[in-house]
Amino acid sequence: MGQSQVKERGRPREFDTDSALDQAMLVFRNRGYHAATIGDLSTAMGLTSGSIYKAFKDKRNLFIQVFARYLSQRSAALQARLAPFASGRERIAEWLRFYLESAADLEGQRGCLVVGSTVESQALDEELAGLARQAVMRNRAFIGEMIREGQRDGSIAAGIDPALTADLLLCLTLGMRVMGKVTEIRDGNAAIAQIMKLLD
Repeated sequence: MGQSQVKERGRPREFDTDSALDQAMLVFRNRGYHAATIGDLSTAMGLTSGSIYKAFKDKRNLFIQVFARYLSQRSAALQARLAPFASGRERIAEWLRFYLESAADLEGQRGCLVVGSTVESQALDEELAGLARQAVMRNRAFIGEMIREGQRDGSIAAGIDPALTADLLLCLTLGMRVMGKVTEIRDGNAAIAQIMKLLD
């Protein structure tokens, strides 16, 4: 056997990083950061624990990459959903539908990585807890901007407090994701209609 053949056999296994991150994402969404073991991740990703350590250094660094990918995917999906809608009110209604759908069926049972990490934040180190906190605050700011857009275009009442209403809407949507882990909201359309009254 030639030297080149020996080297070829010893090369690390090639794998699709994005696919591996997506499989790891399911584990973290289902189990949370601390409960997810390298064994769980190895099985889901189809990689040996050694390959995981070589590629991602450790579970913490893997989680950071997974979290960034999760936010990127969710943001892209949400922006695509909101793009056809012109008014602030229409955009908020569609944003609510997006969260309601995210809380339903298998997707809801898998859970939200941001919500799960926020709930778990006291057990996370400062950097990991900060990732969850920043994601929630960005969402809060985004809701506030949609409300102000609606006030500018006349589709949302001028007299409501954008910051306070954004906080209420954020609480409701985060609650949807928590509820989705255990049950379904009975009538999504009725729930959205009721929530939209906050904008009148």
